[in-house]
Amino acid sequence: MLSSFEPSFAQALLDPTAPVPPGIVSRDAREAERRFAVHRNNVIAGLVKAIEARFPAVQKIVGKDFFVAMARAFVTAHPPRSPVLASFGDEFANFIGAFEPARELAYLADVARLEAARTRAYHAADATPVGAGKLAMLEADAISGLRIELHPSLQIVRSKHPIVTIWAMNSGERALAPIETWSAEDALIVRPHLDVEVRLVPPGGAVFLRALAEGRPLGEAAGAARADYPQFNLTGNLAGLIGWGLIRQVILAESTGRRSS
Repeated sequence: MLSSFEPSFAQALLDPTAPVPPGIVSRDAREAERRFAVHRNNVIAGLVKAIEARFPAVQKIVGKDFFVAMARAFVTAHPPRSPVLASFGDEFANFIGAFEPARELAYLADVARLEAARTRAYHAADATPVGAGKLAMLEADAISGLRIELHPSLQIVRSKHPIVTIWAMNSGERALAPIETWSAEDALIVRPHLDVEVRLVPPGGAVFLRALAEGRPLGEAAGAARADYPQFNLTGNLAGLIGWGLIRQVILAESTGRRSS
């Protein structure tokens, strides 16, 4: 009985055209409909607030009324599949990309991807970053073959739009101003310490970081970055890895699991 009741109840919660589920009773049918409508509205409003909390920059860009309407359409089409609301909305960026009323804002879906990545980074595992001294102790001929294990909170969002600039202007990080040069930007999102940080990745850096995250040796990752951007600066990007606290472990090439800790 319960197994058949739950799906119809859940479906009716998110579909205002659905009838009151069997088993919901009151003094009369109209009273049951009214009470269930109140409960339905509270559930949808709560889910919309969860989306609002996770995507504040997107809301600022489009305005509250537009955002609420878009979020309501999303939550009815993509209800939560987990009781952990912190992860609710991972599909919101793809939804925005297909949402016809937002079609003119081509960058909006990527801004949402950046904001979703911030939540994932916030809830990722803690790790103590490796300092510059660890790499300085390695012999020069060992550098190319070593593997770097990146911080578990690290996220990369690539875009053909200036999403780091747009996000910063709509999150209070930067003042609103015209964007004079509209160019692609790749975002690095990481929580090396207590706070989540969003940084602009230099050219080739996103490919470099993704190659390292796949477990490819440093030299091979640098080669992939140069194929993407011939002027890729390995020294500068390594300095960024260290300075931003992105390195969790250094794995030496001649070892099988041996790490520099």
